[in-house]
Formats: sequence, C-alpha cells, structure tokens
Amino acid sequence: MQFGPEYVRAIAPYQAGKPIAEVAREFGLDEASIVKLASNENPFGVPESSKAAMAQAVLELGRYPDANGFELKAALAARYDVPADWITLGNGSNDILEIAAHAFVQKGEAVVFSQYSFAVYALATQGVGGRAIVVPAVNYGHDLASMAAAIDADTRLVYVANPNNPTGTFIGADEIEAFLKQVPAKVIVVLDEAYNEYLAPEHQFESASWVRKYPNLVVSRTFSKAYGLAGLRVGFAIAQLDATDLMNRVRQPFNVNSLAQAAAIAALNDKAFLAQGAENNAQGYKQLVTAFEELGLEYVPSFGNFVLVRVGQDDGAGARINLALLKQGVIVRPVAAYGLPQWLRISIGLPQENAAFIEALKKALA
Repeated sequence: MQFGPEYVRAIAPYQAGKPIAEVAREFGLDEASIVKLASNENPFGVPESSKAAMAQAVLELGRYPDANGFELKAALAARYDVPADWITLGNGSNDILEIAAHAFVQKGEAVVFSQYSFAVYALATQGVGGRAIVVPAVNYGHDLASMAAAIDADTRLVYVANPNNPTGTFIGADEIEAFLKQVPAKVIVVLDEAYNEYLAPEHQFESASWVRKYPNLVVSRTFSKAYGLAGLRVGFAIAQLDATDLMNRVRQPFNVNSLAQAAAIAALNDKAFLAQGAENNAQGYKQLVTAFEELGLEYVPSFGNFVLVRVGQDDGAGARINLALLKQGVIVRPVAAYGLPQWLRISIGLPQENAAFIEALKKALA
C-alpha cells in the first residue's frame, strides 16, 4: 500500500553535505585531521558575543521560547528600518522558503525559479503540489528577462537567489528592481539573500527598503552563513503586513528556539565578526581561484563564500574527484543533483584549510 499524494512520493530528499564524523568512520580517518569545505559554513564558527548570550539564555531553557520572537524582531526592525510586524522568523532561511510555498501556492499552481538554483525551491514547490517552471540559466546564473516572461496566469511565486547557490552568480540592484517592476502584483517574489553579507561594498544594496514599494516582495536572510550560527538555524523574512500575516499563519509555533534567538540578537550587530569573515572570504577566494587558474580548471566567478569549479570533462568527474578528496580527509560538495556532474562546489575556509584542499585536489587530479 502507498500512502500520501503522488507529488510527495516524487520528492527526492535533500542531500546535505557529509558530516565530519561520517567521513571519519567511512574512511578510517582522525576527525581532527578532516577539512570540511562542503556546506558554506563560517570557518570562524560562533561569534563570542553569541556564546555569551547563549550562556545567559541557558538558564531559561526549561521554558518555551518566545513564540513571536519579540526581542529578535525588534533588533531586526531597528537594523533594517522596518516595522517589527513585517518580520517572519524561520528555523533557518530554508524554513522561510518552505513557509512561502505553503502560504502562497495551492496544488497545481506554478512556481518560477532558475536552473542551477537552490534545491529547496524545487522541494518546496513539490511539497505543496505546485507546478515548477524552471527557466534555463545564462552563464550559470538567473535570466531574469526569461523568468519574467515565464510567469503565467497560474504563477503565484518566484524564487530569486542573489548571490545564487550553488553557482555564486550575482545580479545587480538595477536589474533586480527592473524585474520587480515587471512581475504582476499578484505574484510573490522571494528574494533569497543568504549570502548577502559576503558581497563586496560596491555590490551591496539594501533590498529591505524595496519592501515598502513592492507589496509582493519577500526578502529572505539567514544567520547561518556570515553570522556563524548554522547549527542554531535562524532565518527571517521581511515583507509587508499582508504577506507576513499569511506566512505567520502557516509558520510552526516556537520554530526558533531560545538559544537561537539570543545568539542571533547578539550576532546581528557584531560588526567586528562580520568584518573578519568578509576579509577572510575575500582572501580565501583569491587563494582558491589562483590555484584553479594554475591547474587550468574552469570556475564560475563567485560572489558568495564558495566557488564552483569544473574538475573534469566527463560526467563521472565530480564523483570521482570527490571520492579521491574524501579519502584524503577533505569534504567538498558534489553538485550532480543540480545537473552539474563535472563540477564541485568548494566552501571558502581558513587559509590552512584552503591550502589542504588545494594539495588534496592536485593529488586527486593527478
């Protein structure tokens, strides 16, 4: 007997990056020797400001967290100059992406997203029985003109990742806003900016300010990347009240725990920690792409904290090189599930982690 609707049975579960402990067991390696550059995590870990905040929050763990996240929403409202009731909290921004699908899409209605964009867009669409309209990418990035043209009468939601994961491509402010002006008012646009904080100053713009002009815009952000809180799972969305109200109706109660809320409040304005991460990321990017150029490997110029690199010309290349790296204790991310079997996605780590990966890659290619 089969249970559940066909569109749920058709979902291929999300495949996360391999944990260090699993690789150690599988290949008989010392956990301390393993380098993980697979999941775009902050190599500096949790900021000290967040650790101190969590130590205080531990005292209240016998009680439920604030279901409405009053203090965290107040901090976010002040940071982005929006009303607190325009904010939806999520168990990571992954939660925000799924909440949006549940809030705005009915079975059979369409969702538009780009080829080579975050796997969760397809999963969230399938999870509500939606119809995916996947628009071919251009130079591994979003073709916004074609995405606008692909919106049909049944389209209810568009996902735009900027910078895009897993390819690292970026769309400038003018092009994004021109796209927003083209999208029908009844269609929600989720602007997924998980890697926004890694943009160089000349590329940064405050998309949250557009929410006042576009009632159909939902800006999604996360504390999992630049803020170093991946294990705590904190994300948030900014949108006008009509959209936020619907998202909060389908949001799970207590979806952001007490430690996560305390850590996020502390991290939000930890400018020294963000600056440290941005500097390491910029230097690490140079370290990786210099090595790729020396090895004659094609890569996609990236605006995130990772680089997509082609490691061979045959469709078995990604899996083959990935296995060779795992045997040397280096974890990266295969992206065959995205239709990129010749490529690997490499997170930018600390200088010594990047160096260990480069040496392992040279051996794997040889």
